[in-house]
Amino acid sequence: MTDVARRAGVSTMTVSNVINGRSQRVSESTRRRVLAVIAELGYQVNLTARNLRMGRTGAIGLAVPGFAPGYYAQLAERLADRFAAHGMRLAVERTGGNRVAELDALTAPRLSGYDGFVLSVVAGEVADLDRLSLDTPVVLIGEKAVPARFDHVIMDNVGGARMATELLIRSGARRIALLAGVGVPEETMPGLRTRGYRDAHAATGTAVCEELIVSCGFGVDHGYEAVRDLVGRGVVFDAVFALTDSAAIGALRALTDARRRVPEDVQVIGFDNLDDSRFTVPGLSTVEPGNDEMADAICALLMERIEAPPVGGEARVVMPEPRIVERESTRRP
Repeated sequence: MTDVARRAGVSTMTVSNVINGRSQRVSESTRRRVLAVIAELGYQVNLTARNLRMGRTGAIGLAVPGFAPGYYAQLAERLADRFAAHGMRLAVERTGGNRVAELDALTAPRLSGYDGFVLSVVAGEVADLDRLSLDTPVVLIGEKAVPARFDHVIMDNVGGARMATELLIRSGARRIALLAGVGVPEETMPGLRTRGYRDAHAATGTAVCEELIVSCGFGVDHGYEAVRDLVGRGVVFDAVFALTDSAAIGALRALTDARRRVPEDVQVIGFDNLDDSRFTVPGLSTVEPGNDEMADAICALLMERIEAPPVGGEARVVMPEPRIVERESTRRP
């Protein structure tokens, strides 16, 4: 920076202002002269030194249960892009959805390596999280209830599932298989999406067929095996609502193998709007839960806490509105 300042005939502070985008403190002609010298000398900012000077690591942590069936991998990609725009790199950890691993991710020694942290809470309880004393800004994501002092970004699982089920009912479906559903109410992703499924039936006066609520995993193979089992047992159904796009993709294959036409014989809809859902045959209808909006909110909340840590600042809850993406696997109402 001293070399640039000497060659451009300005102070090192002026060079710093140009590099850090404080253009209001530098005339346009000076800014152009400094940029020309930077290009001439091949000067690059030493990000490590800058972060040390500012008391930062330049890293954001993200802890998720895993990367299959695909949702969390795409979330990590979105967040990496957004934090990179702030000069931050994203480091990803896997908790396996384990309570001890989730809490361990938020211990002081682990957090010291990050300027901020994002945790997907699957197993941790409110009491566990409330006992933590944290200096590092943290944003929590997921369906579980969390202490009010944490920023929380969450999907509208109930609303999205209700919208998907109502679409199928409006399109003539009356026996809708729910893949990865649960039989008893619970505050988990499957529990909340099952609630939305039931709410849609109640709102439209349609009876729920309990035998069509199928307990299975969220992956492609799980959806395939679940539908193959329904067909093999002779269970009658005219639609499939899979709680993930991955399970829905497996269902599409199982229906093709069983010579069931989609959507003429059986309609299919998923949830999450994964990139792959655009390329199935037929194209998979799905619930878009606000993927980009959630990534924007996570990044904005965390950067705000990092740049200007609040003193007793009020935590915020962000829940984007879901919408249906209609493709060829469902019929028009």
